[in-house]
Amino acid sequence: MSDFTGLAIAGRIATPNDSDWDQARLAWNLAADLRPEAVAFVESAGDVAKTVRFAAENELKVSGQGTGHGAAPLAPLEGTILIKTERMRGIEVDPEAQTARVEAGVLVAELSSAAGAHRLSSMPGSSPDVGVTGYTLGGGLSWLGRRYGFACNRVQAIELVTADGEQRTVDAENEPDLFWALRGGGGGYAIVTALQLRLIPIAEIYAGALVFPAELGAEAVRAYRDWAAGVSDDVTSVVRFVTPPPIPDVPEPIRGRPLLTIDGACIGSQAEGEAIVAPLRELGETIMDTWVQIPAEGLKPGDVVRVMQLPGENQAPAAGSTEPAATVLVDRATVYAAAEDPAQSGGTLLTLVVPAKTAPQVAVAGAAGRVAVIAVRP
Repeated sequence: MSDFTGLAIAGRIATPNDSDWDQARLAWNLAADLRPEAVAFVESAGDVAKTVRFAAENELKVSGQGTGHGAAPLAPLEGTILIKTERMRGIEVDPEAQTARVEAGVLVAELSSAAGAHRLSSMPGSSPDVGVTGYTLGGGLSWLGRRYGFACNRVQAIELVTADGEQRTVDAENEPDLFWALRGGGGGYAIVTALQLRLIPIAEIYAGALVFPAELGAEAVRAYRDWAAGVSDDVTSVVRFVTPPPIPDVPEPIRGRPLLTIDGACIGSQAEGEAIVAPLRELGETIMDTWVQIPAEGLKPGDVVRVMQLPGENQAPAAGSTEPAATVLVDRATVYAAAEDPAQSGGTLLTLVVPAKTAPQVAVAGAAGRVAVIAVRP
């Protein structure tokens, strides 16, 4: 189908006839080659409802997308209108009720910032630029998960458009089966337009990562296993082996070097966190140690992430400086860099360094001490 003139929405309808079609159909996951009949950049639930009804009238399917982190299973989308909700970025936080309403295009980092301003926290996961809606509907494994469960458990109500083009709000009392299925079910039951969430009264958290040479190997992993079995549910952590690529953007001490990383978050004071992490620091000499006490709003990455000063590097900028120690600007690449100030970057260990104004053009995966794999849009 090539005639979409009958679909009038406040947002934009992009088709293969448009000069920027390849950009319009692009997902965060650059490996996903999505080729829908059209892309609807919706700006409201009303836009979504109009698009769904238009598709039904013209024997087309619809598929929803926030950021496109999970776009690969959707491909190729023949005979489908792809509904992108990235323009729906409204956030409403009620600090007294400790709740938030987020529209379907809101990113995890944006909700973290809005909640943190009231000394509250959402349920942040490993990627700051994933969409709150997609992350939550998929279950949502959070750095606070051992204490508070999955992110989907914090959903109070879901605003959506069903296949008949009707706008509805479902919760535990109103259409409970649909409400249950959407929270972690992963099916195409409706196009979600907003979530109503319960926030968490957490003001500070001890978070970061320990980076060791991979040579510590199995013995260190066994020690981590025993440690993890003994800590409380206030501690969420992960162990991994990673090898940053041998490119100039990676600091020399970790460039192309096999690493063992242990990263996570501890709910509580700095003293409590330091006591909990102390046995891990005894596993061997660290290459990096980014564990630090951060405020609730620090659970999001900073607008500009700085490069950690490593042995042999030049002096980093003075505290409070707005100039990054190193900035990575690329056209299209997969890169790694390191965070200088975990207190400002949410405990981030490895991530892309970009000015805030470039954020819409890049996709960054990784937070709270995670290795960041960056897929930069062309």
